[in-house]
Formats: sequence, C-alpha cells, structure tokens
Amino acid sequence: MTALTLGFIPLTDCAPLVVAREMGFFADEGLSVTLSREASWATIRDKVAFGALDGAHMLAPIPLAATLAAARESAAMIAPMALNRNGAGITVSTGLAGAIAASSLAQVVAARRQDGRPPLTFAVVFPYAVHNYALRGWLAAAGVDPNLDVSIVVVPPPRMVEQLADGRIDGFCVGAPWNTMAWATGAGEMLTTTATLLPGAPDKVLGVPWSWAERDRPLLEAVLRALTRAGIWCDAAANRQDLATLLARPDLVDAPASAIARALDGEIIFQRDGAATPSQADALWILSQMQHWGQIGPQVDHAALASRVFRGDLLERALTARV
Repeated sequence: MTALTLGFIPLTDCAPLVVAREMGFFADEGLSVTLSREASWATIRDKVAFGALDGAHMLAPIPLAATLAAARESAAMIAPMALNRNGAGITVSTGLAGAIAASSLAQVVAARRQDGRPPLTFAVVFPYAVHNYALRGWLAAAGVDPNLDVSIVVVPPPRMVEQLADGRIDGFCVGAPWNTMAWATGAGEMLTTTATLLPGAPDKVLGVPWSWAERDRPLLEAVLRALTRAGIWCDAAANRQDLATLLARPDLVDAPASAIARALDGEIIFQRDGAATPSQADALWILSQMQHWGQIGPQVDHAALASRVFRGDLLERALTARV
C-alpha cells in the first residue's frame, strides 16, 4: 500500500474523498489514504505547497492563483479533476432578507449610508473562490458596488452560521451544508444559489503539486480512478441518505445528517454529465473573474496558465489506462 495524506474542509463536497476511503476505492488502487480535516483554505493551500499534504479538496481558483504566485517550481499546482459543481448559495440574515423583500438591496445599502450606519458585511470563504465571484456579481447586479458599498471579509465555512447568528456578518456565500444550517437554525435565508448565478461553474477540485504529476503519474492516476468511482457513488440518489449519515460524523463535516441530506437533494453534482473534467474553458473563466475583480493584471497569459494548471487530460488518461 502506498500511503498518502489528503486534506479537506468540512463541506458536503468533500464527499468523494471520504467515500473513496470509506468504501475501499482507494484501497482497491493500492492506496492507504489518511484524510486531514483542515481549518481554512489558506491552510490547505500552504500545506499542499510546502508538502505537508500530498493533495487536497481545494477551491477551483486556488491552484491557478498558487501557481501564478509560486516563487519556486515545487509550489506550482495542478487540478487534474473537479470534485463537484454547484452546491453553494448566498444567505443573508433573516432581518436583512425581510428588508430586501420590502424594498431592495440597493435601497437598504443607501439607507444605511444616509443614516451614518456601518456598511453591510458579507463573508466569503476565500478571496480566490467561485463564492467570492458569485457574491460580487450578485451585488453588482443589485446595483451595489462590492468594493465601495459593502464590506467583504473571509470566514472559514464552519463558522459562517455562528457569525451570522451573532450579527458579526449580514450575509455570506458558502458551500453546503452551511446555507441549510443557517435556515434550519433560523439565522438566515438563502436568497440564491451559485447554480443560478454561475450554472455549472467548477466549485472544488483535487489540487496537487505539479511535481507529483511529473514524478509519479501512475500514483496520481490511481487516486483519480478511486475518486471517479467515489463521485459516481455520491451522485446516485439511492446513496444519499447513507452519504449524509457518513458525512455527519464529528471527524468529517460535523453537521446534522438531515441538513446534509437536504443539501445533497439540491443542485450539487460530482461526476455526472462530465462534471469531473476540469476544462480549459473553466480555467479561462476563473482567470477572467480574477482579472475583473483586480486579483491579477492584464499581463497574465491566461491560455498558458489555464493549460498548465487545469489538466483534464490527466483524468482522461487515468480512466483509460490499464490497471
């Protein structure tokens, strides 16, 4: 058995990693995988970059941003597989939801400014995240400037509901099951989903060091085959309750199985309809968002970076390779 350690954040979309371990799909490929529950996306990025993790459940834009910023080749990353698409949403406090329904978000923002009150505060999980781009696009479409009219902060996913309930933030964009948890506890209402705002956008990927693909392609292919089997299992409606019960464990997502099951009944997809293949179009769209929101400059060669990092060809080879 080859030993590997893969990181994850407690979210419903860590499911393929969990299922691949628990159902023996990793073991079938000759892999002994330890899953490491991490506190934040910054920790995930840094541990993969410095070799403390062999790979991880990762926000889709992180491998692109990390590779662009890498001071050394060993810190460059690739995304050979998308773990899921859709599944996130925008939730606001119940009070703000009522105020928006009574007027509009732009009017609420304007009234707060006129009254001399602090701007609304929204949370995202990380600056380099589809959630950040979805929230900003939603705000802009409502006539609110994300850079001037509101405050946007970073909060780890498991702490979103707590901070919303305590009034430290007014809304957030996060993955399942935390929107469902906000609703279940009465802290907030989900107003829209990333599937509505950005249909089919890649949410999480498997992020691994570029050096792994160069050093041991067969090992990476074994991981990709196991995760493919897991994603197919996760997509099957007959497995949803078992999956929700599994993910609910304290060492995994640590949320009620009922909330996770409700999230799984939503728009999240893992494997079906080609969801697992990270395409060049996916990467180019992410890079366009990074440039639009000022995270990268116009000098970045989008096509070159996309082709280096989003490696759907590696997934294709893994699935056609003879085991």
